[in-house]
Amino acid sequence: MPIIMRKTLLFILEVFKTVLIALLIVVPIRAFLFQPFFVRGQSMEPNFENGDYLIIDEISYRFVEPQRGEVVVFKYPNNPSQRYIKRIIGLPGDTIEIREGLVMIQEGEESKILDESTYLAQNIQTLGDAKVSLNENEYFVLGDNRTLSSDSRRWGPIEKKDIIGKVILRAWPFTAMAKIEAPAY
Repeated sequence: MPIIMRKTLLFILEVFKTVLIALLIVVPIRAFLFQPFFVRGQSMEPNFENGDYLIIDEISYRFVEPQRGEVVVFKYPNNPSQRYIKRIIGLPGDTIEIREGLVMIQEGEESKILDESTYLAQNIQTLGDAKVSLNENEYFVLGDNRTLSSDSRRWGPIEKKDIIGKVILRAWPFTAMAKIEAPAY
């Protein structure tokens, strides 16, 4: 076999091995740990804009429970093939009441008005009147753009099994790249 042909075959074999190793590493990470998500629509403005590219942590909720304030991606209850992004407001066992533009949370005997000042503008009010008691494994979610968001006010709570993961990073646009943290209430 000529030396050029052998070098070419060795080169092709090395490229194949590199691609195979990369796939063996990337595919499990993409399938089981982290997933990309593009924001579509205005329901999470101003915190997440249409076209933002986010990275979703798919594994944390296998070990810890979702927390109030975390931004999650989940299967839309009325069409599980669609993915939605919203903020968790109510946790299992809570009673959520929306009245006069405010969100009130009742956890057991304690009742409080939810302080959303860290992620909502001062002038934003939560429209509607609702009172929802959450069962085990149910979460009440709201979009940050309360006037344009289709959320638990319209179609009820979501179930934990439908939560795909929590948003951990905004990767695009680069000028807005940021680690996403839940607010402290």
